[in-house]
Amino acid sequence: MNFVVTSDYKQGVNVYPGMIITYKVSPLLGIKMNWMTEITHVKEQEYFVDEQRFGPYALWHHQHHFKTVDGGVLMTYTVNYAIGYGFIGRIANSLVVKKKLKEVFSFREKVIMEIFSKNT
Repeated sequence: MNFVVTSDYKQGVNVYPGMIITYKVSPLLGIKMNWMTEITHVKEQEYFVDEQRFGPYALWHHQHHFKTVDGGVLMTYTVNYAIGYGFIGRIANSLVVKKKLKEVFSFREKVIMEIFSKNT
C-alpha cells in the first residue's frame, strides 16, 4: 500500500484523543490517495482507537488493545471497515481489499515482532 505518514510527528509524543494523523497510501494500482485518521479514544497502556476522517474507506474504525502477559505485551487489533461504491465496492472488497488488509496486518505483525525481539 506504500503507506507513508505525512503529518508532523515528534519523538516521544504519545497518542491522545483528537490527534490527527495524515498519510499517503496506494491501495490499488499504485494510485496515491490521501488518508486522514483521528485518534478518538485512549486509555493509557490499555487501548486506543483511530477512525478515518478522510480516505479510501466509507468507514474505518480501528481499535488497538494491549495486555500485559508473561514475557511482554499482547497487542490485538479490531478493524471495522466498509467500502463505498455499492455493489462494485463489495466485489472489490471480496476480490482485493480484504486480502490486501490481511497482508498489511501480517506485515505489521512481522515488523513489530522484529523490532521488539531486538529489544529483549
